[in-house]
Amino acid sequence: MHVTPFAWTVTIVVIVALLAFDYFFHVRHAHIPTLKEAAIWSSIYIGLALLFGVAVLIFGGVDMGTEYFAGYVTEKALSVDNLFVFLIIMSSFRVPREDQQKVLLFGIVFSIFARTAFIFLGAALINSFAWIFYFFGLILLITAGNLLRPETEESHSADNFIIRIAKKFMHTTEHYDGDKLFTVENGKRAMTPMLLVMVAIGGTDILFALDSIPAIFGLTQNVFVVFTATVFSLMGLRQLYFLLDGLLDRLIYLSFGLAAILAFIGVKLILHALHENNLPFVNDGEPVNVIEISTFVSLGVIIGILVITVIASLTSKRGRAQSAIAGARRHAVNYLDLDYTADLSERERMYDRLINEEQQIKKLDPKFKKIIREETALMDLIRRAHEEHDAFLKQN
Repeated sequence: MHVTPFAWTVTIVVIVALLAFDYFFHVRHAHIPTLKEAAIWSSIYIGLALLFGVAVLIFGGVDMGTEYFAGYVTEKALSVDNLFVFLIIMSSFRVPREDQQKVLLFGIVFSIFARTAFIFLGAALINSFAWIFYFFGLILLITAGNLLRPETEESHSADNFIIRIAKKFMHTTEHYDGDKLFTVENGKRAMTPMLLVMVAIGGTDILFALDSIPAIFGLTQNVFVVFTATVFSLMGLRQLYFLLDGLLDRLIYLSFGLAAILAFIGVKLILHALHENNLPFVNDGEPVNVIEISTFVSLGVIIGILVITVIASLTSKRGRAQSAIAGARRHAVNYLDLDYTADLSERERMYDRLINEEQQIKKLDPKFKKIIREETALMDLIRRAHEEHDAFLKQN
C-alpha cells in the first residue's frame, strides 16, 4: 500500500508531539518516577502503539497490519534487552537517580534519529541490490550467535574509546552539576559526567540499530511500517525502564529468546534472498524455489518464543537467585553512594529492597550460592550499607 505524504506528515507530527509532551511534563523537572507513574505511562504508550497498529490494519489491510505488529513486538523485545545495557552504563557513570530520565529520553531521541537514517539507507540498498538480504540475514545469524555467549557488566563497560578521547582532550569533572552538560570548576569550563554518559548511550544506540533494523526488514520492506514500528517500540522506553527496575535481572533467558528470534528472521531473510536471487554464482543467477515464511507465521513464532522465554525466566529458581544477588550488590552500592540520590524516600526504598534481597540470599540453595562472584566482598558491601543506615537513623 502506498502511504500518502499527508499520512507521513501526521505520523511525524504526532511522534514529535509525544516526545515534546514527555519532556515538558515529565522529564524537564528532575524527579524519580513512582512505580504507579511508570506503570500508567508505560500502559498509555503501549496502548497508543496498539491503536496505531489497529489503524494500520484498518486502512492498510491485513498484511500491512500484521507486518506492523510483528515488527513492533520484535523491536520492543530488543529494546527491553537494550535497557539492561543502559542500566549498566548509568551505574558505571553513577548517574543520580533523579537525572536518569533525561539520559533515557536523550537516548530515545538519538536512537530515533539513528535508526531512521539506517531505515532509509536499508531501503535504498534493498531497492538497488537484491543480494542485500543475504547480508542482512548473515548479520542477524552472527548477532544471534553473539547473544548466546555469556556476558558480564565489563563487556558493556562505559569506558569506551570515544569516552577516553573525550576525557583526554577536555577537562572533565568527577561530580555532576544537576543535569548540566558543562560547568565551571576552579574557574575553568569543564565537561560534566552527564555529557559523557549521553555520548556512551548514543554510541550504544548506533550499535543497537545495526541489529534491529535488519531484523525488522526481515519482516517487512514497507518503509512506513518499519519506521513506525521502530519508533513506537522506543516510545515509552523511559517509563518501562523504571517499571522493570529489579525485574531485568530476572529475565535470565531473554538473550536466548532474542537469539532464537533473530536466527529465525535471519533464516527468513536468506530464504527470501534465495527466492529473489540474482547472484551469478548461486543457481546460475536464477531464483531458487524455496519455502517463504509468511509474516503471519513470523508473528506467531515471535510471540510464542517471547512467551516461553518470559515464563521460563520468571519461574526459574536460578533466575530468582541471580536477581537477588545482582539486586543486593547494586542497591548496596547505590545506598553507599551519597551522590546517587538526594531523595530520602528513594534511599529508603533502596535499603528496603536490599534487606529483602539479603534475606533471599541467605535462603539460597547451596548450588545457587556458587553463582555469587566474590561472596566475601558482597557480604562486606551489605554490612557497610547496614552501618551507614544505622548511622543515618542515629543522626535523625
